[in-house]
Amino acid sequence: MTIYPVETGNFKLDGGAMFGVVPKSIWNRTNPADANNMIDLGARCLLIEDGDRLILVDNGLGNKQSEKFFSYYYLWGNHSLDGSLEQLGFQRDDITDVFLTHLHFDHCGGSIQWNKDRTGYEPAFKNAKFWTNTDHWEWATRPNPREKASFLKENLLPMQESGQLYFVEQNGDSFITDSELDFGIHFVNGHTDKQMLPHLTYKGKTVVFVADLIPTVGHIPLPYVMGYDTRPLLTMEEKEAFLSNAADNNWLLFFEHDAHNELCTLKQTEKGVRMDETFSFNEIFNTQ
Repeated sequence: MTIYPVETGNFKLDGGAMFGVVPKSIWNRTNPADANNMIDLGARCLLIEDGDRLILVDNGLGNKQSEKFFSYYYLWGNHSLDGSLEQLGFQRDDITDVFLTHLHFDHCGGSIQWNKDRTGYEPAFKNAKFWTNTDHWEWATRPNPREKASFLKENLLPMQESGQLYFVEQNGDSFITDSELDFGIHFVNGHTDKQMLPHLTYKGKTVVFVADLIPTVGHIPLPYVMGYDTRPLLTMEEKEAFLSNAADNNWLLFFEHDAHNELCTLKQTEKGVRMDETFSFNEIFNTQ
């Protein structure tokens, strides 16, 4: 098995929204804002090569939305999903599974693309199974007013209509049952209902794809919770348990949204769990 970080592109969001009740004078130290109060964010995914399976965890914003839509998110940098796959020697048609931590547009937008004549939509990975879970699918396809703008029907319904949509069993088992790949799933509900965080054992280390439970290293302290979360107090409970376990067991946190840090370790301090060290993926795993 080999795993790779995959950069799909960078964007920006309002720093106040990203840090909720935490004052800008504090969060600006770790996540500096620009003149528009926007902070740098990434859309970093994970590619898992395991025998004849090629599994992509999340896939970024995609490119099918309108220019007006993307103008709200201040896209920057030169990364793209296709370019990153090509650098690794792959293409979209090689992907066998797309595992979606949750169905907000910045995590699953790359799943669906325009068809050739732009009259409708089609899966961007024609040979892949798209994996979510039944509770989150119901949550996303019947959205509450708070999250409605993040669950876009053009990202969701074509997966179902294509026959490529599959559901993970929510019994704590690995979603892959016909492989030796150690792919565990940790469910969290504070950000959105039944978000799934993959746990991977790789080269003797546990790597956890933390998605929107901990968007950046600046979000590690417990009160640093996004304004986007539907249940912020629950997020704090989930973070506390997760971070304690991660620190005690020397897990590596893999960041999807931290544009400048790929991985970090944690340590216990008098103030609670804090970041210990940050690393690039190559520094830990010598992938290049």
